[in-house]
Amino acid sequence: MDKLRAMATFVQIVDRGSLTRAAASLDTSLPSVVRTLAALEESLGIRLLNRTTRRISLTQEGRHYLARCRAILTEIDEAETALSSQRQEPHGGLRVTAPVLFGQLHVTPIVTQFVRQYKKTSVELLLLDRAVSLVEDNIDVAIRIGHLADSSLIAIPAGHIRRVVCASPQYLKEHGLPREPKDLLKHNCLRLTGLTLGAAWSFRSKGRTLAVPVDGSFICNQATATIDACVDSLGIGTFLSYQVAPWVAQKKLKMILVDYEPPPIPLNIVYPHAKLLSARVRVFAERAAESLRAEFS
Repeated sequence: MDKLRAMATFVQIVDRGSLTRAAASLDTSLPSVVRTLAALEESLGIRLLNRTTRRISLTQEGRHYLARCRAILTEIDEAETALSSQRQEPHGGLRVTAPVLFGQLHVTPIVTQFVRQYKKTSVELLLLDRAVSLVEDNIDVAIRIGHLADSSLIAIPAGHIRRVVCASPQYLKEHGLPREPKDLLKHNCLRLTGLTLGAAWSFRSKGRTLAVPVDGSFICNQATATIDACVDSLGIGTFLSYQVAPWVAQKKLKMILVDYEPPPIPLNIVYPHAKLLSARVRVFAERAAESLRAEFS
């Protein structure tokens, strides 16, 4: 038995969440993966994984062995990378995901510059306004806006994004400028579902969080449509700063209640794990973080 190959197979099974997906990632057959795992467990004299028809889970011994396998394989990978100049050049395919509007405005330019510079790479960019499992969906890198709940992800901080309140100059001329959050109770507030919790908008005053219940004639689940309604002077909206930046620059929208903004939201570049990290993932993540920090620090 090739012990290093068996260790790598074991790591892939855990990272991919199933023997079938591990076989696909290793470009081998499912029976081959099953035999390799069985031989590894037999040689060690322990069970590494508990397996059912629906899921697999690590045993206590498997968790300890996994950590040692990662360390050993990483040492080997780093040694080979240091000796091979060819592997320093990013090559191969990447799957990257980001929120739709943010991806269109800020991630697409990073991707195009990356593939233009590194001719041997290709990138599949998935723009989705929902969180996906990086391991299950075979995603190499994700751009995430918000606090990270999954501690297994490796994150590179890339800045912060403000939550802002905006209205058109025409709306403010007709209905008056809110001076403090409670003034919103007298205004038509455009609600973008998913950005705020329920019908309350969050603010910060003197170190305390304020939740202001709002109401209005327009509720939508898409930022672009809600921004259009705001630009059209229908009412006041709350958005992430990048969503309205072009309209603020054109003076079609004005940020208000700036002194009461809640804490900014973290922006991160994330990937499933740092072990056996390919050059293309490492370079793309570092380039993306550097580029985004320049805009969102």
